[in-house]
Amino acid sequence: MDSNRPELNDEDIGLRAFQVRKAKAVERAMERLRQGLKHHWAMLTTKDLDDLSWVFGELWAFEKRADWEDLHFSALNAEDVQAILQMARTLRQSPHNTVETLERIGDIIRARSV
Repeated sequence: MDSNRPELNDEDIGLRAFQVRKAKAVERAMERLRQGLKHHWAMLTTKDLDDLSWVFGELWAFEKRADWEDLHFSALNAEDVQAILQMARTLRQSPHNTVETLERIGDIIRARSV
């Protein structure tokens, strides 16, 4: 065995697989959001995009897979995105009501996913 390579256990592999699946799901959600927002996408700052990516990752980890697949990010409008951003920033600063906040964000997306 190569002595320069670190030992990987099942937990490390599982965590990495989780992170990769999460990153891919967030990337797809962001692309769908971009397509749905059209010209409004250009109004989002780098910080906005970072905050959206972060909260979508948190939402992906929180939601059941079947429920996540039913979320239509492309149906969100600029006002929805601003509301989500406000909640995401509050959650990042003070993660006391994480479940409630993620449920509210999911509800905003679900309302457009009908």
